[in-house]
Amino acid sequence: MQQRTIGPRTVSTIGLGGMPMSIEGRPDTDRSVATVHAALDAGVTLIDTADAYHLHADEVGHNEELIAAALRSYGGDTSGVLVATKGGHLRPGDGSWTQDGRPEHLKEAAKASARRLGVDAIGLYQFHRPDPRVPYADSVGAIRDLLDEGWIELAGISNASVAQIDEANEVLGGRLVSVQNQFSPAFRSSLGELEHCAALGIAFLPWSPLGGISRAGEVGSRHAAFQRVADEHGVSPQRVTLAWELALAPVVVPIPGASRPASIQDSVHAADLVLTADEVALLSQS
Repeated sequence: MQQRTIGPRTVSTIGLGGMPMSIEGRPDTDRSVATVHAALDAGVTLIDTADAYHLHADEVGHNEELIAAALRSYGGDTSGVLVATKGGHLRPGDGSWTQDGRPEHLKEAAKASARRLGVDAIGLYQFHRPDPRVPYADSVGAIRDLLDEGWIELAGISNASVAQIDEANEVLGGRLVSVQNQFSPAFRSSLGELEHCAALGIAFLPWSPLGGISRAGEVGSRHAAFQRVADEHGVSPQRVTLAWELALAPVVVPIPGASRPASIQDSVHAADLVLTADEVALLSQS
């Protein structure tokens, strides 16, 4: 598989989003582990998780523990895999999401994530979502402290605006390496952030790059141009979607969620699908 960079790290062009393996409708553990192993077999070296990827209130970090177990049980070399996790977003267990961007919470959350992942330092730690009750610079300041103290190797943010990208990079002393925002054919309002990251050389990691767990299978029916290009290439519209995102900028690394080996196996082939300039323009305008 082709490769891209997140800070000093080289990663696969397509990553694996772990959330579907831990929330509503999640598969059993064996299938989840098989999905991670299939991703690794296909050359994926970026796995995205978060302490909030869980279903019940008493299982915080479910996905982190699942990813760690899958990596331990894999028969091959995993030393080049970058595991990215996040903190600052919470699931009380009733299906809702809340925020806690207090510096003290983020520092404790990161240390707990490191323990669940079984590492001394988290490869990439990202502030999951801004907390309106806490000054943004204070939250990112906690990420800076974790970086300075060696608890994390790389620092990123998620669900951020252009202004917050610049603020975070300033607080981090120019060490911001990634921005993880929602972006897909159905959700393009983060295009400005994508372009800003491209200008700064910061990795942009689209979450829900196929439109979300419940709609990923509907890309072709909801977006006719993607189905048309897919038919012309003889591939799935999902593969075309990821190839289009990759073509938008060399800093883009989509992280499609998967809960079945076949899903991630199809996704990784997007790195080999070359779209023409006319096709990229068509998809961008559709």
